[in-house]
Amino acid sequence: MEIISWRTQYPFFYPGEQFVPQNKPELPTHPGTKRVLSWRNPAGWGRWGRRLRSFDQLIFIWWVPTFQGPVYWGMLRALGRQRPPVTVICHNVLPHEPRPGDRTFARAVLRRCERVIVHSESQAELAEHLSGKSPILADLPLVMLDAPKRAVTRRLSKNLLLFGFVRPYKGLDVLLEALTKTPDITLTVAGEFWGGPKPYEQLIKRLRLQRRVTLRDGYVPADDLADYIAGADAVVLPYKSGTASWNVHLAHAYGTPVIATRVGSLPVQVHDGVDGLLCEPGDATSLAEAINRFYKRGVAKKLQEGVPEIPVDKDWERYLQAVIGG
Repeated sequence: MEIISWRTQYPFFYPGEQFVPQNKPELPTHPGTKRVLSWRNPAGWGRWGRRLRSFDQLIFIWWVPTFQGPVYWGMLRALGRQRPPVTVICHNVLPHEPRPGDRTFARAVLRRCERVIVHSESQAELAEHLSGKSPILADLPLVMLDAPKRAVTRRLSKNLLLFGFVRPYKGLDVLLEALTKTPDITLTVAGEFWGGPKPYEQLIKRLRLQRRVTLRDGYVPADDLADYIAGADAVVLPYKSGTASWNVHLAHAYGTPVIATRVGSLPVQVHDGVDGLLCEPGDATSLAEAINRFYKRGVAKKLQEGVPEIPVDKDWERYLQAVIGG
């Protein structure tokens, strides 16, 4: 197996970090990884496309169509008609923050691939519309660096957690509004902020939540993230829209319930009243009602006890069979 990866995936104006801290990923990279692709170097797209003709199978990871679309389109054109079958794994068929050309490149790339894999029903419908073929729906399995330590008993701290890459579609603004309807509850937000935390700092000040909300801006290493999750009463995923997320499985791996909206794969991963609670997207009142319900007598304890064990190895076996087995 050989992995052709990115030297420069995003342009200079990309509103997030280009690399993990010190350019040292927490999971070891495959020894056959070549970091050669760049959105700035069209000549390289064709060169590597031609080199891949001798492979038995190709798998493209589709994440940010605006920047990956032209690169993959160039590689597919260079591969020509006499090429190996191509599978594309779509984390997002179209981006959450749309840009000109997204649909054009998505359609051009997906229609040239033999198989399309998606992680939620809504993305399956979109992929079928753009690609003209029936996609494969597969639940995205969890990657764990170490075996999680689940708390046997846990006292409520009245602190909730939102973690990960904080982007507009993830609904932090809705969660902050909901907090004004949930007295005495605090919130920790841990992760890198898309475009910086200033708009949220201003909203927190306007809503007078300075004493109740803690922002931890920046990439969160796995060891620190485990402490955040295990120390929270619940993880909150107030997404306004969504495709698929590891965050439910990651929270459950540490025995932590999830309060989430009914978007993307979240209603499949969170079982309302069993291991978490569900509410309506973009609705601060509905979210506040779910949070207040969580803190009613006995509810949090019941949900903690209902959090399932995550069968990481078996999930990956099923996923790899979907990707490779056809």
